[in-house]
Amino acid sequence: MTMSFGRPLAALSALLCSLSAVAGSFEDRGYALLASYTGESALLVDGGKQTGSAYAGQFFVGAEADAGRPFGWTGTKLKLYIASRHGDNLANDEIGNSVSVQEIWGAQTERLANLTIEQKLFDNRVIVEAGRTVANIHFLGSELCNYFQTNSACGNPTFVFRTSGFTYWPVSSWGGYVKAFLTPQVYVHAGVFEINPLQARENQHGLNWGIADATGVIAPVAIGYRSTPATARLPAFYEIGGWRDTSRYTDPLRDADGFAAISSGQPYASRSERSGVFVRFEQQVTRPDPASPRGLIVFGAALWGTSGELTQDRFFELGFVQKGTFKGRDKDSFAFVINRQRYSGAALENLRLQRAALGGGDDPAQDQVLMELSYGIQVSKLLRV
Repeated sequence: MTMSFGRPLAALSALLCSLSAVAGSFEDRGYALLASYTGESALLVDGGKQTGSAYAGQFFVGAEADAGRPFGWTGTKLKLYIASRHGDNLANDEIGNSVSVQEIWGAQTERLANLTIEQKLFDNRVIVEAGRTVANIHFLGSELCNYFQTNSACGNPTFVFRTSGFTYWPVSSWGGYVKAFLTPQVYVHAGVFEINPLQARENQHGLNWGIADATGVIAPVAIGYRSTPATARLPAFYEIGGWRDTSRYTDPLRDADGFAAISSGQPYASRSERSGVFVRFEQQVTRPDPASPRGLIVFGAALWGTSGELTQDRFFELGFVQKGTFKGRDKDSFAFVINRQRYSGAALENLRLQRAALGGGDDPAQDQVLMELSYGIQVSKLLRV
């Protein structure tokens, strides 16, 4: 059993929070400065390899500038984001689990996470953005991630990372997307992002812009519908899409001759070309006061692979977020999510052979089920626990 607290007073008072502070806003001058700190603490009280706790955190600073002011480019914005991560991973060190319970952990150093130029065209109906960026802040993300800590649900469904080279914050590479609104609510969205494993190494800081180590690209696409509190009493979001990955990856079971690599002693085969599809939704079902953020939102997602030799076959997720809880606590939240990850036959056979080689006899479980229940307290305008 894991719990999202630990290192009691220090973590609770200073670090077990997501502190999103606007360092300075100068919209009248055409630019804004952003800063935040997010801390996630976790404690293992039962199971796993050993009991213990871990803490991970991220400093974030950024700037956005209206390029139309100095250069006269109407609808153009420059975006610069830098992230600095530190801390430990409970899943690696204590649980022995493949999915982190601290989504803020990963790429533990200072990095240029985003340096892009965004251009809005045709009365903001078309958005084009490109530069040094990551796929997962543009595709398969959700504002509801703010209410969870486990990496199985936040910041994106883990299936897409396990079955493709989907690039992730804050490990930036070359990429961009186009988003076109067919109506104010209906859009199509397509992007292409470089896959460069070198960028994820601990000695990298996002400043190596060469493409010699790139292994391919990932191209996500989506079509969706989104209404807002301003346009609908019960806002909704529905999206279907998929991705194609051209990068090189390692077969989860076989060598180049088609035999199990564990048994043959040969290296795992190198493959290319993977793809997958998804559907997801978010639907607000209660909204007692249009002037308040209070209300219940249900959400869900399903992802599955369509080609390639994958470690997982499919992923299902369902949950809810209640914004506003008790009287006078309109910005507090109560949230729950459960997801199920089904491993592929190849991945399970490889794990079974690994266990057998070490003298074990049990067959591995076909599924992994993760759940999270959370309560969020808006302590002040700038502090959330």
